[in-house]
Amino acid sequence: MGRLHAGIDGRLREFIEAQPMFFVATAPSGGDGHVNVSPKGMRGAFVVFGEHQVGYLDYHGSGVETVAHLRDNGRITVMFCAFDGPPLVVRLHGVGTVVPVDDRRFAALAGAFGDAPDQHGVRAVIVVDVQRVSDSCGYGVPLMDYRGDRDLLVRAHSRRTAEDLAEYRATRNAASIDDLPAFS
Repeated sequence: MGRLHAGIDGRLREFIEAQPMFFVATAPSGGDGHVNVSPKGMRGAFVVFGEHQVGYLDYHGSGVETVAHLRDNGRITVMFCAFDGPPLVVRLHGVGTVVPVDDRRFAALAGAFGDAPDQHGVRAVIVVDVQRVSDSCGYGVPLMDYRGDRDLLVRAHSRRTAEDLAEYRATRNAASIDDLPAFS
């Protein structure tokens, strides 16, 4: 049976921060458009700012659905699954804000990710104001072994200049698959 929690307390925080990957779900407003679920990872790319606020580094990629959906309506769910140890699933429901690299708030937020891999390829910090914290059993989640983070994303971005990445956002991350604006 699932439980609601008043916030992200010590035990939940430890569990969340120990997970090497998480999933993010968003959707555009209205009945049209595509619901999006994105796997996220890399050690150190997720932080718990407090009992009701979390954030993660959003690296450049081929899609931009999460950013577009957050700019459209802010709704977001972040889910963590225990792939080893006792079974557990934790969901954080809330309102997300996109803080892009060219925003004056970005540097201070990015500083909280001290153990993260190279931040050169980061296009934004996603900050989530958490309104609901719940857990469930996770009995159906398979046991899997974590072998490590892939380094391809970091290596690919290390070859690009800041100008290259700005061009990438403007040309390949300008809009979602539903034509919602993301980065200009």
